Amino acid sequence: MGIQIVTGAAGFIGSHLAETLLLHGEKVIGIDHFNDYYSPALKRQNAAILQAFPNFELVEGDIQTLDWPSLLAEAEVVYHQAAQAGVRASWGQDFRHYSERNINATQVILEAAKEARQLQRLVYASSSSVYGNAETFPTPETACPQPVSPYGITKLAAEGLCRLYCDNFGVPVTVLRYFTVYGPRQRPDMAFHKFFQAAIADRPISIYGDGQQTRDFTFVSDAIAANLAAATVTKAVGKVFNIGGGSRAVLSDVLDQIEAVIQRPLRRDYGEKVRGDAQHTGADVSKAQAILSYQPQVSLSEGLQQEWDWIQNLGAISPR
Repeated sequence: MGIQIVTGAAGFIGSHLAETLLLHGEKVIGIDHFNDYYSPALKRQNAAILQAFPNFELVEGDIQTLDWPSLLAEAEVVYHQAAQAGVRASWGQDFRHYSERNINATQVILEAAKEARQLQRLVYASSSSVYGNAETFPTPETACPQPVSPYGITKLAAEGLCRLYCDNFGVPVTVLRYFTVYGPRQRPDMAFHKFFQAAIADRPISIYGDGQQTRDFTFVSDAIAANLAAATVTKAVGKVFNIGGGSRAVLSDVLDQIEAVIQRPLRRDYGEKVRGDAQHTGADVSKAQAILSYQPQVSLSEGLQQEWDWIQNLGAISPR
């Protein structure tokens, strides 16, 4: 049986993906750097879930310094989920973390993948941030990428590298552009996590802009299903897919839904719009439906309830 590698395995999406593979009986190598962009304790908690499986191996380290030829020797699939996340933090002096962890790290994996004869698929986790302020909604993969944040620039650059290595060396790459993934284990810098934590602490929530921005929200289990399909469908090689949840909604309406879930009002503190935030996102997923048989299963109200249940059980671990 071949090995499945998940980078960013202790993170939000990576831990769910690794856990699902393990539940399917796969042998998984999880790679994580446990950096301090957000609480390493939360990541350790995620990793502990995976380490309970006998067919899981944790490799702790920086992607750029690992021995990739050895790691890939028996690997059939690499799910490259690791990234320096965060649109707003990508400005200024921290940009070097984004170029190193999103572009350089991806190139290191691709370079080693050229010689990995067992490798059947490399699934690269990209982002709707590559579109920026798209001109059409829902947005198809053919739309011209126009990132409005340094983060989006680095994700698009890594996509370009994936395409180059696929075209020139036959690395079997598939790219998934995630649209606002949420659910249990969501990063504490992401909106829903922050909103729920503020509600628990009875703090006002910060809303950047007028609250009329829209997002296409994707529940984490739907993103996982897309990864599993991308790793196995032959026609997915060399292609880019939007992965949305079919739950495009106005932020102010989402806040109303959150109030219904938590059964209390939220204190809303409106502020200035933030540079790098797209006003609207919406995924045209018809390509993923046609080729990957992708069909989102979890509604926004159901997904919000699952994330709320998880947040309440987080216990004493600090989110920062």
